[in-house]
Amino acid sequence: MAVISRDRTDKDSPVHDPLLPWLRSIKKSLDALNSSDHGGTDLDELITNCIRTFKTDGRYRNDVRWSFVVVFQMDASPDFESVFREMEQNQMCVNNSMLYESYALFLEAKGKLTDALVVYQFGISRNAEPLERLKKAKALFCDRMSEIVNACSLEKKGDTDSIENDKSCINPWSISIVKDLLRKMHSEISKYDGYHSSTKAYSGKVALSSLQKSARNKVVEIGGKKYQIKGCAGQGGFAQVFKAYVNSNPDDVVALKIQKPAFPWEFYIYRQLDKRIPDKERSSYGCAHRVHLYSDYSILVCDYLSHGTLQDAINSSVVIGEFMEEVLCMYYTIEMLYMLETLHFAGMVHGDFKPDNLLIRYPRDDLTEDGFRDRTGPWLDQGLCLVDWGRGIDLSLFPDKTEFKGDCRTSGFRCVEMQENKPWTFQASVDTYGLCVIVHMMLHNSYMEIDKKSSSDGGYLYLPKSSFKRYWQVDLWKNLFTKLLNANPSENHKELLKNLRESFQDYICSNPSLIKKLKQLLVKQRTSLFKR
Repeated sequence: MAVISRDRTDKDSPVHDPLLPWLRSIKKSLDALNSSDHGGTDLDELITNCIRTFKTDGRYRNDVRWSFVVVFQMDASPDFESVFREMEQNQMCVNNSMLYESYALFLEAKGKLTDALVVYQFGISRNAEPLERLKKAKALFCDRMSEIVNACSLEKKGDTDSIENDKSCINPWSISIVKDLLRKMHSEISKYDGYHSSTKAYSGKVALSSLQKSARNKVVEIGGKKYQIKGCAGQGGFAQVFKAYVNSNPDDVVALKIQKPAFPWEFYIYRQLDKRIPDKERSSYGCAHRVHLYSDYSILVCDYLSHGTLQDAINSSVVIGEFMEEVLCMYYTIEMLYMLETLHFAGMVHGDFKPDNLLIRYPRDDLTEDGFRDRTGPWLDQGLCLVDWGRGIDLSLFPDKTEFKGDCRTSGFRCVEMQENKPWTFQASVDTYGLCVIVHMMLHNSYMEIDKKSSSDGGYLYLPKSSFKRYWQVDLWKNLFTKLLNANPSENHKELLKNLRESFQDYICSNPSLIKKLKQLLVKQRTSLFKR
């Protein structure tokens, strides 16, 4: 879900802003949706009525909050196109790039690639704002399409690319590289607990392709178990994630990641995490129970966390024109720094570090005043869980000091080196850049844009364009962005992340009232957004 922002004014009241009560009702309905397993009928009806009420109201023609409502309906509607056409007819949101990017992503997920390209071009021709973001989204789409074409060519010609052919600069996400690694490690992977492989196509009574249109309460049979689908938890161009009850038991809930073509790499990464991440920290990195591989599909069975994502937490404030409290931003920054500190020390890179892939964890017991700094007691279970390891990189499989040339192709999260078409290392990688983008989203309610500025030593520094509010802890935030956006591969990367983490911990622990406030904010967040 996209991040939106809107300047607040003194006239933000139901009298001057009749849309605001609707937005609050939508947020309330979202809270209720997260608290139970009902199908969200009330929410669907609320959004439909909201659009019916305001679709011809010129005051909201280009209001980004209105775009949020429209995109939400698009995501939930089985007839995405009709919503898009209705907005066009009423000239609503047509100058907002979010409308075109969301529709194009929907078409891409459905395999309508030509139509998706037309939508990108249509939005660009209208100069939809922010135009540069839409142009980048289109360029990344074209890159993805080029990758698909190349993959098809490789299938016909055979794999000619390998690590041995290019030891100095490697694309770790190249289809041929990944296939080469999987082929070499097949005998090892096939022995992993939970690995199930078949040379036949999936032959269950319910066709997996039918889940794209209507999945709720359908039952799919996998490996002798029946999984009752309760809803779609996320989707991309090649995979969909579903919430499911095992053997129709609501107390046994899992996430099913169904992907075509079959993709065993993510299962391999999860098993490496099992081996390398200390038990105390393992719950922060997701868990895969098993994978079922067929000739046409792969089905990854993972833990399901019901409290939403960090993106949801950001959007819950944005939709009503507010910002995340600074101490809460600091807390999640500490969590992410600790996460990357542990992960990179274990020789792993996530490769797709963004708020959609960070699930929120909550403890069973109430948080205490003690245990914050050393993550003990309930604080150990409070935090984030990093999932979706399809772009994970196992550094042990590559020569020492390898430089990478791959592009993550995720709009808004391409590190500086990717933007400038330069090689990158795991120290100055998509992970640390992604962390900076997420922090920027929490602080500013917007994606990060960077400036290249001259430094006193005759070189240059990359820094965010957005300025910091004077009442923030500016020195802490400046230090974070400066160090991570300008990381030197020769530096002690683990020590850098540790020092940054401890600088925020020191500040929060210097004032007991801040820990008390943090506890209150986390309880409020759990109550308002992620009710059980």
